[in-house]
Amino acid sequence: MSILGAVGALLAAGGVAFATWLAARPIFDAPVLRRTNFRGKEVPVAAGVVLVTAVIAVEAVLAVAEVLRHDPVVGHASRELTLPLVLGFGLLGAFDDLAAHGDDRGFRGHLKAMVHGRLSTGGLKLLGGGLLAVVVVGRTGVDTVLDLILGASLVALAANLGNLFDRAPGRTTKVALFGALALLVVTPGVERGALAGMLLVVGAGAGLLLPDLREELMLGDAGSNVLGAALGLGVVLTTGRIAEALTVVVLVGLNLASEKISFSKVIASVGVLNAIDMLGRRPPTTP
Repeated sequence: MSILGAVGALLAAGGVAFATWLAARPIFDAPVLRRTNFRGKEVPVAAGVVLVTAVIAVEAVLAVAEVLRHDPVVGHASRELTLPLVLGFGLLGAFDDLAAHGDDRGFRGHLKAMVHGRLSTGGLKLLGGGLLAVVVVGRTGVDTVLDLILGASLVALAANLGNLFDRAPGRTTKVALFGALALLVVTPGVERGALAGMLLVVGAGAGLLLPDLREELMLGDAGSNVLGAALGLGVVLTTGRIAEALTVVVLVGLNLASEKISFSKVIASVGVLNAIDMLGRRPPTTP
């Protein structure tokens, strides 16, 4: 896959996602889908469902194209692996968006709930997401338990990290775009087909970036977990054991650090990061 082809995939998925949002926007006026954001403004949550729908729509078109061509479209294998992640994490994330309550948040909250013999919505998402990652990575051709554990851990941790970045408009999508760009650059051209599934997901997220920045929607866990999982799978499909192990170490560190450190404060304190984070957003004092 060429860089031009990758950009085409991003744009196509983004266009479908944006069009889907415009058509579905009235649905998100339902009270059950409204949440108060950091500014105190009511915004539709779980708009990541639109991202999921857009990916399904693109995959449907590609399925028809493959039947007509009698030949798989570039990236068929990676897309077959990515779609279950999109559906599974989208479902688990949407449930957490709509049903989460109480103090059972973060790893500490989820573990506390488990100690008391119950699963919080976030705990259910972590458990279900981890098992889903095992299923998907197990179908990538890994032949050792170590590789299965590494790959599944990477996908699950990346999915959770996507949610941890979702604390400001557009932040998770920007991180996903930078991550996708980095993977495209370091992956040889002949192997970029393995990133096709990831590109469709990130492209769909990018299609919702403008309304996200305008605070017209929140991706929620339904979108941020999907973006993170897709990036994680992209790493698994294009790197080896050492790179995966190093990535897992970094992801574990970031996930644990989030329990004590505010990513928002760290980003705000670093000039370049803050400039990127604020790009396209309304100033904090704007009503």
